[in-house]
Amino acid sequence: MKALLQRVSYAEVEVDGKKVAQIGLGLLVFLGVARGDGESEAHSLAAKAANLRIFPDQEGKMNCSLLEIGGEALVVSQFTLLARSRRGRRPDFLEAAPPEEAGRLYWSFFSALQGLGIRTQAGTFQARMKVSLTNDGPVTILLDNREN
Repeated sequence: MKALLQRVSYAEVEVDGKKVAQIGLGLLVFLGVARGDGESEAHSLAAKAANLRIFPDQEGKMNCSLLEIGGEALVVSQFTLLARSRRGRRPDFLEAAPPEEAGRLYWSFFSALQGLGIRTQAGTFQARMKVSLTNDGPVTILLDNREN
């Protein structure tokens, strides 16, 4: 499972021209679920994202977590994070979990963030979305639980 975190001051998702989710200060999380991922990966990655100290403290140093600042999260499914592009010019997505499994674990990740007390919004799973954001910093961090 991979989560691309972007520290944002604002983010929103549109589907078919309609806004389906919007947050202020917090994290925009692009989530890719891999084959073989399970509930434990979803919960541990959510805890890591919520507790990662990437927000500024009073001195401007990245010393605070999403939980500490009372920020929000917007979770967007993105299977393309699992793309392999070592050969040729067309990426393959063989490492991505099948949609039914990915959807279940996407919602498990989402629920884990909510369970930590984070106000969490969601994109629309398996939809073509337009994501708008104002990256704060910019700060963008890739979490990959397969590296741990």
